[in-house]
Amino acid sequence: MTGTREGALARIRDHYDSGAFIETLARRVAVPSTSQDPAFAPHLRRYLEEEIAPAARGMGFEVRVEPNPEEGGGPLLTAVLQEDAALPTVLVYGHGDTVLGHEGQWREGRDPWTLDRDGDRLYGRGTVDNKGQHGIALAALEAVLAERGRLGFNAKLLVETSEETGSKGLRAVAEANRERLAADVLIASDGPRVAPDRPTVYLGSRGVINFALDIEAREGGHHSGNWGGLLSNPATRLASAVASMVDARGRILVEGLRPPPMSNAVRTAIADCAVDGGPGAPEIDPDWGEPGLTPWERVFGWNALEVLALGAGDAERPVNAIPPRARAVIQMRFVAGSDDEAFEAAIRAHLDANGFGDVQVAPMRTTMKATRTPLDDPWVRRVMASIEETLGRPPALLPNLGGSIPNDVFTDVLSMPTVWVPHSFAGCSQHAPNEHALAPLFREGLEMMTGIFWDIGA
Repeated sequence: MTGTREGALARIRDHYDSGAFIETLARRVAVPSTSQDPAFAPHLRRYLEEEIAPAARGMGFEVRVEPNPEEGGGPLLTAVLQEDAALPTVLVYGHGDTVLGHEGQWREGRDPWTLDRDGDRLYGRGTVDNKGQHGIALAALEAVLAERGRLGFNAKLLVETSEETGSKGLRAVAEANRERLAADVLIASDGPRVAPDRPTVYLGSRGVINFALDIEAREGGHHSGNWGGLLSNPATRLASAVASMVDARGRILVEGLRPPPMSNAVRTAIADCAVDGGPGAPEIDPDWGEPGLTPWERVFGWNALEVLALGAGDAERPVNAIPPRARAVIQMRFVAGSDDEAFEAAIRAHLDANGFGDVQVAPMRTTMKATRTPLDDPWVRRVMASIEETLGRPPALLPNLGGSIPNDVFTDVLSMPTVWVPHSFAGCSQHAPNEHALAPLFREGLEMMTGIFWDIGA
């Protein structure tokens, strides 16, 4: 068999229009595979063994489901379809775990583990993060195989079940399976488009570090009348320390936390990538963040220091006492080129220089590294051209996602370029009650991925 590109696209359109794709997605959403509650751990293996493994074996993949080498981590699936050693090899990644279901908190009494369609919205936990997205890749591979009789390239799959708890064990598995997972490129799907109607390609992600700032002033609280004016207040001190690090507009004031200057190539790529979160998304604050940058430059090309929590005493039931301690939980999102290994020293030096020696910095560990495949990589051009041919319009090209994904496992451990093609949108309520996909994006995503895989094997 040889088939045609249009024949493969017709197959995938029929797969969606017949309801077969939604039926498969509904079955996968029904597996309550949250990795954030140990009681649901059996469902992580169930998802891999009952959903992904049969689909992969049906296409001719050699499949393994293995335990996680890290305690508390869920199992991982690897699969290989080797057609010819002389052909290029594509690695496809996804994660079968989800965040908590948040049962009882969904609108209109929806059950998170039941796919519910309301017009173009497909509600259910995992619809976009990430069961629907890696499901699109699997369906596209199957359509190409059915039309051509072969892929025309070698394909490998890696599906983990611990992404929502920090991708436990993923790096160790990649290091132990370098040969099995070796590929010329990673092509995967996660995260949102820049706008619901704008197909998007991104090449990496911002890194992330969470840390805490603490002041332990003394044992116990002390009467604010008898001692007010005599004792230092940890809450006041800590609020001032945080304000010395980031100003009232969100501009980072610690030089060592700021990224290197944005390159012209990155600035040009981001120039037409205006962010539109779509239905349900909050309105962008145009004056927030680094002055002189557009909002999309701030999220795709710059670092952000976010105060996630700030506390002292009991804000719900305050008492007339000077609190003995205060804590702030801070998050750094940072782009490639930032010296994240030096962040802790930079913060310590800044606090000391500004008279905040009493503020302790909890040990910092980079949860996910910042990554960015070069904008001019040949695989990037190939995917961009394929999407334009399929849809008749060019996709947005982002140097990296604003969020964080374990992309460093592929760029740093497995040493391959990474090209991500997301099929969600920012207003999808990901990680919250009412998570939902947009049906037109899924249909278009199926077309895009089928075109990409067809063109790679052409």
